[in-house]
Amino acid sequence: MRDTPVRFSPEDRERAARLVLQQQSEHPSQYAAITALAPEIGCAVETLRRWVRRYEQGPGKDGMADARERIAELKRAVLRLRQANEMLRKASAYLAQAELGPSAER
Repeated sequence: MRDTPVRFSPEDRERAARLVLQQQSEHPSQYAAITALAPEIGCAVETLRRWVRRYEQGPGKDGMADARERIAELKRAVLRLRQANEMLRKASAYLAQAELGPSAER
């Protein structure tokens, strides 16, 4: 095993994924092709498998983009709801104070 991990450029990752897809017809399965090619490329089998999955998803899709968008949308909704809740809390306190009248102020 290596002491420090090897960093591959995005171009190298894409090239490796394309190589797997080209070579998979020569193997019984895509995973068999990944297993055979990973040592030649110099990376772990699981790493190469992830690169292939990302490549198959297409550019700009990392599998988590939709989840990140949804999380951001939910955070905005939570913020709006908190602001509305605070406004309702203040209005409720104001109306309760008005209902008690000036004698409640001490």
